[in-house]
Amino acid sequence: MSISVLVILVMIGLMAGVLSGLLGLGGAIIIIPALVFFLGMDQYSAQGTSLATLLLPIGLLAVINYYKAGELNIKYAMVIAVAFIAGGYLGSKVALQIPEDVLRKVFAGILVLIAIKMFLGK
Repeated sequence: MSISVLVILVMIGLMAGVLSGLLGLGGAIIIIPALVFFLGMDQYSAQGTSLATLLLPIGLLAVINYYKAGELNIKYAMVIAVAFIAGGYLGSKVALQIPEDVLRKVFAGILVLIAIKMFLGK
């Protein structure tokens, strides 16, 4: 791994970490596009790398801060986590069957729709 790639990866991680702690986002919105645009990864590799990054160690300290502040619903988080495991498995199986260019367009379209909904919502 070259120094320039290492620097890019560190910057992606810092940006995703700050935005995750600040706004609760980072994986799909920051990491995947950054890996595709700055490091030329394909959509499949970017998604797999993002998922590997977001496993337990990444969110642990942020979760502790929210827990200490009384801003964490553990019961909800546990239910979502169990469903997320099943959904992640099934979603990855489907994603790997979709052509990469189609997958990238679906990904971008969902981000745009979410952004519009959030921007226009109450």
